[in-house]
Amino acid sequence: MKVVGKQRNSRMCVICGMDNPIGLKAQFYNMEDGSVMTPFQYGENHQGFPGRVHGGMVASMLDELGFRALWTKGSEEIFGVTMTLEVKYRKPVPYNEPLTGRGVVEKETSKFVTVRTEIFDRDGVLLAEAEVKYIKLAIGKIVEAAEPHEEMCYLCEDNVKELPYREAH
Repeated sequence: MKVVGKQRNSRMCVICGMDNPIGLKAQFYNMEDGSVMTPFQYGENHQGFPGRVHGGMVASMLDELGFRALWTKGSEEIFGVTMTLEVKYRKPVPYNEPLTGRGVVEKETSKFVTVRTEIFDRDGVLLAEAEVKYIKLAIGKIVEAAEPHEEMCYLCEDNVKELPYREAH
C-alpha cells in the first residue's frame, strides 16, 4: 500500500521514542487508504514468557496505533486520551520477528474517536487487535506546560514509499 506521509517520533515514548534504550523506535506512516501503519519488531527485553511478547507491550502498541490514526488527517495537533482499550489476543506475538501494525479511524465526532488497531505477522496472520476509544483534548489539558513538538521532535526521513499489506487471515 502506498505511503502518503510520515509522522514524527518522540524522545522517550516506549513505542516511538528514539532516545529510549528499551523502546521499539517504531516509525509511523500515513497510508493512501487513510490508515496508519508501522513495520516494527519487539525485542527479547519485551517478553512475558520466552518466545512471546508481554501482553502489556502488545496492548501499548495497539494503543499507540490508535492515537497515531488520529494524525492521519494531516495534523499532529490533534490530541486525545485513551478512554477504553479492548484487546483481543488472537495468537502469541513473537519477538525478534518482523511485524506490522495498522490503525484506522472507524468513528469520529467533535469530542470522541473510535479506532480499530491490529498487529500482523510477516505472513499477514492477525495476532492481536483492539478497539480503542479516545476523548479529544487540547494538549494543555493532558499535560501541564507541555509543548508537544519538544517531545515529538524527530522526523526520521527514510524515503519509504510503500508498505506491504494483506487483509487479515
